[in-house]
Parts: sequence; C-alpha cells; structure tokens
Amino acid sequence: MENSKIFRPLAPVQKALVAIFFIAIGSAVHAADYSGPLFDAHLHYNEEAWDGKTGPHPPADVLARMKASGVRAIVANSRPNTGSLTLAGLPQTREAGVAVVPFVRLYRNRADYTGWFADESIYTMVQTELARGTAAGPYRGIGEFHLYDSANANGPVAKKLMALAEERDLVVLAHVDDAAIDLLMAHPPTQGQKLRLIWAHTGIGGAPVERVDALMARYPGLVGELSYRPGLVCDDNQLCPAWRALLLKYPTRFVIGSDTWVNQRWQHYESLMQSYRQWLGGLPADVARKIAWDNGAGLLGVARP
Repeated sequence: MENSKIFRPLAPVQKALVAIFFIAIGSAVHAADYSGPLFDAHLHYNEEAWDGKTGPHPPADVLARMKASGVRAIVANSRPNTGSLTLAGLPQTREAGVAVVPFVRLYRNRADYTGWFADESIYTMVQTELARGTAAGPYRGIGEFHLYDSANANGPVAKKLMALAEERDLVVLAHVDDAAIDLLMAHPPTQGQKLRLIWAHTGIGGAPVERVDALMARYPGLVGELSYRPGLVCDDNQLCPAWRALLLKYPTRFVIGSDTWVNQRWQHYESLMQSYRQWLGGLPADVARKIAWDNGAGLLGVARP
C-alpha cells in the first residue's frame, strides 16, 4: 500500500525533533507568574530587625523590599508593638505605596510567648493599645499569638480576648493547631459563627487537608494563611493537587504572608514573595487575584491599589 510509509517508525533524528517540539509547547503553555499586587497578611517588624538605632533592617530597607516585591499592604504585628507603630507612622511608608494594617501583638518580650493566655496584664495591654490606636488608624486585629499546648486556648485571658475580638469586630491571627481552632472559636457568644480568625500556617501541626476543609466548612470566619505550610507545593513550585483543590473550593478564604519572625526572612523577602507569585500564576486569574490581594483587602478594609 503506497501510503503505508506514513506509518513507519520515526527515525532517531525525527524523534528528537518531536521531543523538542513538545517541550517547546509545554514551555509555552506554562502559566506566567502572577503579576498583580500582593497583600502580606502576616508580617513582623520585631526588635531584632530594627531596634530604633542599629538593627540590620531599618525602615528604608524593609520598605524597599516590599516595594520591589509588589507588596501594597501588610498586616503589621510586632514584638513589641513599637515596630508596627513605626511602620504605621512613617511618611516613607505612604511614599512606598504600602498600606499598614496594624494588629496588637500580645508579646512585649519573649517571656510573654508561653503565658499570655493566663496573664491579666496582657489583657490590660491590649485594651490600652486599642484605646491609643496608631498613625495608620485604629488597630484592626489581635495577634499573632502562639499556643504550644492547644488546651491553653481555654486560658482565662484567651477566652476574654476571643470575646473582645468578636465584640469589636477585630480579626484574630493565631499560630495554633487544629484542636485549638475549635477551642478558640467556642469562646465568643456566637460559637465561632462571627469571629474572624486568620489561621497562621494553615494546618500547622500536621492537620491533613481533609481536616482543614472540615474546619473551613464549620467556621465561616476562618481564613487560612499559607506561609510555612509543609506540603503546599510540589513540582515546579506549583500547588500540590489536594491543596490546589482546597483553594479552588474556598477561593475567598485564603491569604499569603511572609512571617518575618527572624532576620533571615527579611534577607530573603523578595524570593519569598516571588515564590508565591509562581504558584499563584498556576491558578485561574480571578482566584489568584483573590488570594494575592482581594481576600486580605476585603477582610481588613484596604482599598484597591
């Protein structure tokens, strides 16, 4: 049969050309990185970064890093709160195009990490800070705080702060495990139906995607923050299938953050933000924009840049 030539096996050179063709096609369809604005919903400006005099990351440095990364708004929560107040009050912050959303952090020093939940002086400090406010306006949240034992979510100050947050419509930023999410949500009068809580490092402590899904379904005010989230990305820095499915299921319930808790995170700030841009680029454009900017801006009342 004369046309049977077209069914003969390809020569080695032809095979190579075909392979190159498909590689080129694959590269062409690889999603471009997300290029829109970023909302850093978990940022610390702790005393190690800048102590007002000699720290390695003075305001000019951190603001330049934010600007270079396309970060247009931040949740500032710092140990002590002086760091957040500094960023909120500088004209250079506005000049850099960065909106500061201040949270009251519960730590005056490192000793407060392990006992804040039962320390009445912490509750008094929070009330004092809320009454004072900041140059960027009123505080809009409480946290980040840690609970190294989830049972401490039932501490007397933890209970009062959750009720206060719901009463004053403050957002909570909590570094806790999944058991503590249930405990914290139980304290306000509405049993977690109105409390708005950003779960730092969503699922930290080993909660599987299925457990995160169940908590998202149970608590409409639960928002997942995705820094330090093991198992989030797989090959080529794209979302692993289970996490991609979860973000697509709850596109309005996730935010990103840098968690600059140590100076090394400041030193790599631009690459951290670029890593987010890579996997955001693999999502539908509307979902990427929500997670990168809209969800944080809507939650915290920041205008579109």
